[in-house]
Amino acid sequence: MLDTTTLPDLGETAAPDGGPAPRPLKARRNRGDRIFFGGVTLSGLVVLSIMVAVGLFLAIQASQALRSTGLSFLTTSEWQPDRGKFGIASVLLGTVLIALVAVSIALPISMATALFITEVAPTWLRSSLVALVDLMAAVPSVVYGLWGLFLLEGQLIPVSRWVNTFFGWLPFFKVVGADPNSPLSSASVYTASAFIAGVVVAMMVMPIQCVVMREVFSQVPVGEREGAFALGSTRWGMVRVVSIPFGRGGIIGGTMLGLGRALGETIAVLLIISPRFDINFHVLEAGGNSVSSLIALRYSEASGFGLSALMAAGLALFAVTLVVNFTASWFVARSRSGAGSEA
Repeated sequence: MLDTTTLPDLGETAAPDGGPAPRPLKARRNRGDRIFFGGVTLSGLVVLSIMVAVGLFLAIQASQALRSTGLSFLTTSEWQPDRGKFGIASVLLGTVLIALVAVSIALPISMATALFITEVAPTWLRSSLVALVDLMAAVPSVVYGLWGLFLLEGQLIPVSRWVNTFFGWLPFFKVVGADPNSPLSSASVYTASAFIAGVVVAMMVMPIQCVVMREVFSQVPVGEREGAFALGSTRWGMVRVVSIPFGRGGIIGGTMLGLGRALGETIAVLLIISPRFDINFHVLEAGGNSVSSLIALRYSEASGFGLSALMAAGLALFAVTLVVNFTASWFVARSRSGAGSEA
């Protein structure tokens, strides 16, 4: 028998177990490959450069305000730059609360919609449902804001009252100044709340989450689906042990993508919520604020030091968004779609 380890001209080397190691394959790039490789590399570098440029611009513009306040910028609730007292503690908390309300509402609806389109809906209906979901993402945010202000807010006040009545013992659902046992109590304490703003923002992030989840669920291997049915599984059983584990990465990625959109939403929140600059954990109570709505509300009247303070708020929001996106990437990398499929 010919000993392949003695044939260096074949490009093979001995493996640790004594057998031949696989030869590295090198393909020569033609002109099209070189153009494609250079194009995608340039695109990636441009995206990274834009992100770095945005961060540097915000940091430079915010340096004056940050030197003046230091770390107290993250712990101060007031917003009076002219007096040297300003911080984003209250508006950052409001931003997080609105985003959490939005994601909590949008996640189960988006996931159920994606599963319905890919697993339940007949073939002739799927294209129409996909088009409707995509059209929801195309609606301008100001339209959602006006819809929430003039229509949805009045419909959600009874919901807020009901939640406060039965779950008011929880700190987040408590409303100061409201009597949950009196049906004649004023409804003004429930208007312009973080809950109402969160519901409207949920309508806006729902299409984005649904699109990501739908694309992942549509890639579930047909063999695994049929194998689950062949073993006697019901449709829900197949979804539970095959589709959902396969799409875990898409679920996490879509949720985090929606969270990033919710954190930066501006116009809809500005139209609905009543500005408030104090620490308020009660999502059903009137008043609140967010970083993006603060910038939109004060930008036209700001100049000099006040503009630097707004840039500092924008830098904080930029940093929070980056943390959310990097966290999403970490989770997706640890839970690749299909890795946990049980079928």
